[in-house]
Amino acid sequence: MGFFILLLFLMVILFPPLILPLLVMLGIFLLVFIPFKFAFNSIVVLLSAPGQIYQIATNKLLRKNHALEHATINVLEEKYGRGLFFSGLAKENGFFIRGQANPLEVEEAAREGLIRLQQGEENLAVHTRCGTTILVVNLLASIVFLAILFGLGAFSLLYVIIAILLANLVGPSLGVSFQRWITTSAKVRDMVIKGVENRSPQGIPSPGWFFIHTAFLRTLN
Repeated sequence: MGFFILLLFLMVILFPPLILPLLVMLGIFLLVFIPFKFAFNSIVVLLSAPGQIYQIATNKLLRKNHALEHATINVLEEKYGRGLFFSGLAKENGFFIRGQANPLEVEEAAREGLIRLQQGEENLAVHTRCGTTILVVNLLASIVFLAILFGLGAFSLLYVIIAILLANLVGPSLGVSFQRWITTSAKVRDMVIKGVENRSPQGIPSPGWFFIHTAFLRTLN
């Protein structure tokens, strides 16, 4: 696709009279390509997303670490502002945080987040940029598009636009509900933080990556 666009750009520069025919060709190509690609992606999402949500929803340790991951990011953003982008990834034995901070700042935020969750601030377990919300939006867009597609039996760029608009209208609030009730658990009274390690998910030291080790009282020696 990138090579095709580059080729069109070069042709326009070298042969200006071809601008209008090329634009028409590009428009036709996009009108055909986008719906087919969106349909393919929708089927992939429809097949994979439920399984991903199920894996998180049925794993209590993962849900609790997911909640503390969000709480840590929320605390970091409270202290240092939302201009600094933080992201995270939950595991059964802890969670990763990525962003412009140092290990001490991340550990302090994680411990504060844990205390505040234990004190009842369950809203800290939810974050608007969570992958769950994105997954729900994509899943909803896929369902809407495929429902229209099979209902009317035709491809159309308009159907893609309708699906995306509806998904982005309803998806974020639905994604927050999914986080609150399905993919996180703010019941972390038995949770403790063992320490912070400067490493990436690949297991190597990496600037900006931090792994927060957690454990649960019933599993501690």
